[in-house]
Amino acid sequence: MSRIGKLPVAIPGGVKVSIADRLVKVEGPKGKLEFAHHPGVAVASDGKQITVTRPNDERLSRALHGLTRALVNNMVVGVTTGYSKKLKVEGVGFQAAAKGKGVELTVGFANRIVHEPPPGVTVAVPDPTTIVVSGADKQIVGQFAAEIRASRKPEPYKGKGIRYENEVVRRKEGKSFAAGK
Repeated sequence: MSRIGKLPVAIPGGVKVSIADRLVKVEGPKGKLEFAHHPGVAVASDGKQITVTRPNDERLSRALHGLTRALVNNMVVGVTTGYSKKLKVEGVGFQAAAKGKGVELTVGFANRIVHEPPPGVTVAVPDPTTIVVSGADKQIVGQFAAEIRASRKPEPYKGKGIRYENEVVRRKEGKSFAAGK
């Protein structure tokens, strides 16, 4: 039995869950999310908790059991507390600025790069070197943060670029002169 899949997902107060024909809908104070689960697993709710079960012990069913439970749990957490990712901009002259709903990056290219967030995601720029991406859907928040980071990944020699808040960038030594003749 899957250790993750067999755990029930608690439904906190203020969250509505409806399950109809493979479609799980979760609605809370931070928004609405829906997810169509695989027919290899069954999702049920009794009003207090959501349980995920599998009909057999085939390899695919076992794999989908824990995955489905984790996705449903992420939906419940997303509509109650939400998810956020912080990005840091490092480098001389590198900075971020809010432009409309999106973010405008000045990261060493001739042009400024503008990223518009997808629906359900908000972007805040508290200072020129910090970007905060937040929203209810964990997957979309992570994807949009990764797209911003991909604009200028941190390079290993000076560490310039856009990185996640607690990301450790491995640094290289650089050139060294040969001693001797």
